[in-house]
Amino acid sequence: MVPAANLVAFSLAALLLVVLPGPSVLFVIGRALEIGRVGALLSVAGNALGMLAQVVAIALGLGVILEQSVVLFTIVKFAGAAFLVYLGVQAIRHRNARAVRTADAPTSYWRSLAEGAVVGVTNPKSVVFFIAVLPQFVDPGVGGVPLQMIELGVVFALLALVFDSLWALGAGFARDWLGRSPRRLSRLGATGGVAMIGLGVGLAATGSKH
Repeated sequence: MVPAANLVAFSLAALLLVVLPGPSVLFVIGRALEIGRVGALLSVAGNALGMLAQVVAIALGLGVILEQSVVLFTIVKFAGAAFLVYLGVQAIRHRNARAVRTADAPTSYWRSLAEGAVVGVTNPKSVVFFIAVLPQFVDPGVGGVPLQMIELGVVFALLALVFDSLWALGAGFARDWLGRSPRRLSRLGATGGVAMIGLGVGLAATGSKH
């Protein structure tokens, strides 16, 4: 297990990072405006699962490969960015159809969860964070380095789950309040789509890890 002092220090650092608005928050707000609270919350859960998958892969050695391979890292970065743009385009294309449904009735709950997981597992910023930060809080002297990294990743994912869910609920309530008519819901859905497209373009435009 991670030593208590290291765990506390990492939790505080992770809390500061999670609380500050970033790509995950923009994604969640975009989803809430598009498909409502339930879909956004499922997207948050999927995103957390995707981050956990990243942590497990990094703990098992994939992190070293990503860190040393510019090509592989770039592929992951552009795959994540392209998927966000795809989600944004779909939100804009189907804004009218979704506006006539109830505020919390996305096409498929499982689809919302899966889409969130894809965004989480292909997020290049969290890959860089986990590769750079997790080893700093691991104590090789107590053994079980991969398990310690996974434990820290679980802490980060749980914090992200809690605070991103608050953003999802807030944006979802705002959607309900502002979107009393199908026309306004359509506009909100389009706004969410634009936000996700902007996020995807922003991730693609960021520099490489070197």
